[in-house]
Amino acid sequence: MMSATVEKPRPTLDQQRAAHAWAAVCEAKQQAGEHKNQSPKKFGGQAKKLPVRIMASGLGQALAFLKAKNYAPGLVAVLTHWTAKRLPPRPDESRDLLDRIIHGDSEFLRRATDEVLAYLVWLNRFAEAEGLTEGDGE
Repeated sequence: MMSATVEKPRPTLDQQRAAHAWAAVCEAKQQAGEHKNQSPKKFGGQAKKLPVRIMASGLGQALAFLKAKNYAPGLVAVLTHWTAKRLPPRPDESRDLLDRIIHGDSEFLRRATDEVLAYLVWLNRFAEAEGLTEGDGE
């Protein structure tokens, strides 16, 4: 009698986004890794504001704002990591997302923007579920 091996189905892109976002929120909550010197609520609050900033000013401007103000450096790192995973840089290209936007073409910017916005849906959902959002007055 032969036993059939059942292959586990490959996770969908949305499942991959969810898994990565969940890990990022857990790290932010524990202030681990890239989130060491960052308030978990600041991470969640800035993540919540980011889609509006992207739609109003573009991905490059939104990331530059976060870097300039040093708001949620872990958030920038998470987005850089996820984007590099989904849209791998060439060997001669920087892994830094903002650098890739500055030196990349319009096609990369469009794809990166779409991917970051789709990823932020999951990140914001999990951050809110874990109570990592700032109050209205903050």
